[in-house]
Amino acid sequence: MSNTPEMSDRRELMKTALAATGAAALACTGVNAGEAATAAKPSISFKNSDFLDAKGQFALDKAKDAIEALCRYHGYPIFPKFRDNLWVSDYGLGKFAEVGLAAYLFVNNVKDQYMMLDIFLLPNQMLPEHWHVEGEGNPAKREGWLVRWGLSHIVGIGDENLPKQVNVPKAHWDGKVTVKHEVAATPGMFVPLSEVGTRHWQYGGPEGAIVTEVANVHTNSAVRHTDPAMNKYFLEH
Repeated sequence: MSNTPEMSDRRELMKTALAATGAAALACTGVNAGEAATAAKPSISFKNSDFLDAKGQFALDKAKDAIEALCRYHGYPIFPKFRDNLWVSDYGLGKFAEVGLAAYLFVNNVKDQYMMLDIFLLPNQMLPEHWHVEGEGNPAKREGWLVRWGLSHIVGIGDENLPKQVNVPKAHWDGKVTVKHEVAATPGMFVPLSEVGTRHWQYGGPEGAIVTEVANVHTNSAVRHTDPAMNKYFLEH
């Protein structure tokens, strides 16, 4: 069997996953906290080209490979049907390492109005700036985020305090956003949306982040993005 560029790319992603699995195994062998802290921890990082096929198009399978690698790195359980039901988008930008979204929707009960999903952010990846309006008979989304693994810079309305390590990619509306109040959320921190209907976005830390989102209800057609091109793509897909 020939060694295609696609196969090589997927092997590299799986190497990251296997290295992360090895780190998790180390923790289970009885190594104490001090020794574990000094042990060389595998790094996890990606570049935009990791997610393109031979024709330069977004490769969904490669993106899902990366999310599984992120999960193994942090010890998140990959359960049956996880990959099949994982929703992934690069918003048509072809810059998934910089701007994108991966999410697993557990429940979205429109009748009783409750929702829960997990968000998966790669290292230094931005979940685009957006907001929610009323739609399809549902109220505007009231939501909050509980960080489980990693670090997520959760950004919304308020005094501007973006740290220098949060770099809005040029792929996102030429590097612009409209809200710049950041909360550096680490595992166990719950950050609610400051005000329903306001703009917000997230940015993965150096090891990415896995975040549980809870809300009253989610309505796809009621999502609005600051970047007009991205907004058009999202509504069409």
